[in-house]
Amino acid sequence: MTVIESIPQSPATTGCEGRPPGHPRPHGQDRYTISEVAAWTGLSAHTLRWYERIGLMPHIDRSHTGQRRFTNRDLDWLVFVGKLRLTGMPVAGMVRYAELVRQGDRTFDERRALLEATRRDVLSRVAELTDALAVLDYKINMYADAETT
Repeated sequence: MTVIESIPQSPATTGCEGRPPGHPRPHGQDRYTISEVAAWTGLSAHTLRWYERIGLMPHIDRSHTGQRRFTNRDLDWLVFVGKLRLTGMPVAGMVRYAELVRQGDRTFDERRALLEATRRDVLSRVAELTDALAVLDYKINMYADAETT
């Protein structure tokens, strides 16, 4: 099983959508240039090349002229990497995860442990932000109440 196959294909019970967004081209016609991928993902071509260079991207096929040719599977991976970035996972952690994926099924436990640690970090940050939001709400309500008196 690959990373892409491990992404849930139905909405999670939390209301979050697990499926990557629809692809610009149907399966089988999925060859994208770096500029098309940059436009679709919002990442720069420089960032995409850097991801490949540091091992965050799997091997990207090349055309007969040497141009990168991304697939829908590559786009799915970039969506997943984007989610990892949002969690605050360090680039080194993302690269480690990608290395584990390339090593195959025998690394499931390590991958799960890495994702569980990231999940704990995210939950901690959510709690901190929830506390900060409560303080903001208190202050906003305090000012609103002061205006009405």
